[in-house]
Amino acid sequence: MDIRRVAFDHPDAVELNDEVQAEYAVRYGDDGDVTPLDPSMFEPPLGLYLIAYDAEDRPVATGGWRTQDENDEGYSDGDAELKRMFVIGQARGNGLARRILGALEADARAAGRTRMVLETGNKQPEAIALYASSGYEPCVKFGHYRFHEDSRCFAKPL
Repeated sequence: MDIRRVAFDHPDAVELNDEVQAEYAVRYGDDGDVTPLDPSMFEPPLGLYLIAYDAEDRPVATGGWRTQDENDEGYSDGDAELKRMFVIGQARGNGLARRILGALEADARAAGRTRMVLETGNKQPEAIALYASSGYEPCVKFGHYRFHEDSRCFAKPL
């Protein structure tokens, strides 16, 4: 796999984002994740967005992080928030999410961030298992979905 830095509004990123949103809609019976995101949030040194490409140069996995600091949504100074982690169905089970997660953690650490945080949902047991096995622990809820019953928040010191 070839993991590349891309812009959040790159056509391949948009395509994968549409696919993950469709999956969220099926799992949760809604319109997907409506957290406000802007491409500038993922531009270094404030963040990073990655896509993994297979041998045929097809985009198969994605993930990014963005800077967060203390605010009224429950973030803390030094936070890096993980967003849009996703692997297409045909590419799952090959360790791609773990590779992207590791690259994002390393980049956030190098950018001076001290904690990686993420929000997922209780209808994504695969994601929860990945994060738990990667050292993430439940934390106080934060972000756009902090008041939603299905929301689960995790954190890991960097």
